[in-house]
Amino acid sequence: MSSELSLIVRTADQTRRAELSLDGTSTGADILQAAVDNWALPADTDYTLVNATTGKALTPGESLAHAVRPGDVLEVQPVLVAG
Repeated sequence: MSSELSLIVRTADQTRRAELSLDGTSTGADILQAAVDNWALPADTDYTLVNATTGKALTPGESLAHAVRPGDVLEVQPVLVAG
């Protein structure tokens, strides 16, 4: 049984933002791929998805039903690699 979750997804710099209703079985990886595709984010960059409401990162395979609550703000953040 899945339920729909209303969430806000935004980029870390807050230049892009979307209010979405997603199925609870969607995963963090699904959201990241959709953000890269829809917002034309650089595909050669790795991203992480952080629940800005709770401050916790979502693992790519984690379902939304276990990681978020309706109204949470999810932030797409680039993974910075220090050299």
